[in-house]
Amino acid sequence: MFRQLESLTAADQGQLDRLRQRIRQFGRVCVAYSGGVDSALVAAIAQEQLAEAALAVTGISPALAPHLREEARLQAQWLGIAHQEVLTAELQDPAYASNPTDRCYACKRELHRHLAEISRAAAGAQVLDGVNHDDLGDHRPGIDAAREAGVCSPLAELQIDKASVRRFSKALGFPWWDKPAQPCLASRFPYGEGITASRLSRVAQAERWLQQRGFDRVRVRSQGETARIEVPAARLAELMQEDLRQELVQVFLQLGFTAVSLDLEGLVSGKLNRSLQPIGTDV
Repeated sequence: MFRQLESLTAADQGQLDRLRQRIRQFGRVCVAYSGGVDSALVAAIAQEQLAEAALAVTGISPALAPHLREEARLQAQWLGIAHQEVLTAELQDPAYASNPTDRCYACKRELHRHLAEISRAAAGAQVLDGVNHDDLGDHRPGIDAAREAGVCSPLAELQIDKASVRRFSKALGFPWWDKPAQPCLASRFPYGEGITASRLSRVAQAERWLQQRGFDRVRVRSQGETARIEVPAARLAELMQEDLRQELVQVFLQLGFTAVSLDLEGLVSGKLNRSLQPIGTDV
């Protein structure tokens, strides 16, 4: 069992204990593991409770930034859980590549097709994911695909939200407890705008350049051939410092963007989902 480094409230401790109990009940599990803080917590508790009967599986495609793939590997090693990577081919599916509003459904359908095969090979292990209670109130078509595939979401089931996931992870000493959310790179494209491997790679390189300069919370939205940068509002002025601004523009143009803009509203997760709001609805 992971040594708890910080105490939790009685309510939090009760939730964490119920999570342990719930995952232990499955006996053998296969965790859909992206390396994000949610799926990492599920993988950690699975390893703690089930040891060699727990497997973490990461879907690999151009929509996963290379540095996040490496982080997922390192975290799995740190946790001591068996880890497997599987190549997914959602870009070959027009239901994904054309970027409709239910794009995530096609993505998760492809992922869970592979996980079902791995689960059968692992003596019928139950597939788990890291969907938390907050996710249920967002536009997440992928949740439908997971449910259709018989996937269990223990965090959502026990009403464990994102803030609780971070508190539990911090108390258990996981170094990534405050890791920024990193939705897949396909979320950087407006619905209806086609997605290709080269466009995904361009966004990944652009975001990584900014992250390496201290902007750990960043989105580079790709709208046509224009890059629109989102960082927290409090850090907008930093990008306008002349030396950094000039270098940034040069790098982004070299990557193939034809224009670079800065979103004055700042970073808002899921901002492109505003297009799904009915006309006249407040956002």
